[in-house]
Amino acid sequence: MDTETAELRLLEAAETLFDERGVQAVGMDAIRTASGVSLKRLYQLFPSKDHLVWAVLKRRDSAVREAIAAHGATHADTPYARALAVFDYLGDWFADPGFRGCAFINTFGEMGGISPDVADIARGHKQALRQYLAEQTDALGAPRELADQLAILANGAMVLAGIEGSAEPAVRAKDAARVLLDAAAPR
Repeated sequence: MDTETAELRLLEAAETLFDERGVQAVGMDAIRTASGVSLKRLYQLFPSKDHLVWAVLKRRDSAVREAIAAHGATHADTPYARALAVFDYLGDWFADPGFRGCAFINTFGEMGGISPDVADIARGHKQALRQYLAEQTDALGAPRELADQLAILANGAMVLAGIEGSAEPAVRAKDAARVLLDAAAPR
């Protein structure tokens, strides 16, 4: 098995297991078994579990950033609509049968206090969401704090959807976002 294939298998297996069980509950042996990659090769590619967790989050960060931007570009033609489209994206994500909450929120909750790398990547990911929302609200001429408020709604919806096992928090957050957008930047 070449290096690229082994790395991809490890990242996919780790991501699935971390989502299902949490990071701390998953050992490297379980990742080895799920991936079909030898333990020796696993440690050659990822010398520690922290390295693997970081790589999984980095990969997820890129995928989510791209997906949100693509969803907004495909489903909305104005900054107002793109800001609201974030909540539609979240609703689709929350409705996925495998959804178990935001990997960044969950991993930060497990390891943010003991792993500066996890804390940094989680903060960076959440800042990127806020920045995407700021691009939309800036284009509307809305106050800068509106992006913070929308990000809080989005992140709160992620937490509630994970706890409730429902896509409904995205709908409620979108309704609140619309009220904030209309008050700050009427169409």
